[in-house]
Amino acid sequence: MTYASPAPPIGRGRGSGALLVLLGAWGALVPFVGPMFGYAYTPDKAWAYTSGRLWLSVLPGAATLFGGLLVLASPRAAAFGGVLAGLAGAWFVIGPAVAALAFPSGSVSPGTPVGTSGPFGAATMHFLEGLGFFYGLGVVIVFFAALALGKSAAARAAGRGYLAPENTEPLEYRPSY
Repeated sequence: MTYASPAPPIGRGRGSGALLVLLGAWGALVPFVGPMFGYAYTPDKAWAYTSGRLWLSVLPGAATLFGGLLVLASPRAAAFGGVLAGLAGAWFVIGPAVAALAFPSGSVSPGTPVGTSGPFGAATMHFLEGLGFFYGLGVVIVFFAALALGKSAAARAAGRGYLAPENTEPLEYRPSY
C-alpha cells in the first residue's frame, strides 16, 4: 500500500506570514505616523513616545511582525510564529483594558481617540481609531495567525504520512445490531 506524497507548503501559510508582517508594522507604527493624518490617540503629535504606546502598540506590533517573519522563514518555525502573532493580536484587543485595570493612575494608557470631526464626524472617527489601533487590528491578526497555525499543522501532518492511501476501495457498510 502506498501513501500520497506530501504537498508542498504553499498558499495561505506564506500569505498569512506576509500579512502578519504588514499588520505588525501597522500596529507598531500607526501611533507615531497617524497624527500626521488626523488619525490618532492622544498625544496627537507624530513620533511622540509614551509608555502606553510602547506596551500597547510597539511591542505587540513587533511581536506580530517577528511572528510573521517566522511563518515565512520555515515550516518548522511557523507554528511558533503563529502562536506568537496570535498572542500579540490578543494583546492588541485586551491590552487597553488590562492597562486600565493594572495602572489606574494612567501611567500606561493608550490615550483617548482624537477623532477630529472630518468627513465622518467625531463619533465615527473615535470608532474607526479604536478599530484601526487596537480592537479590529487585533482580531485580524488573530485570524491570520490561526490560518498560519492551520497551514503549519497541515504541513506537519502531510510530512508524517497522515494522508490517506492512494488506492483504497470503499469500505463495505455492515450495520451493527
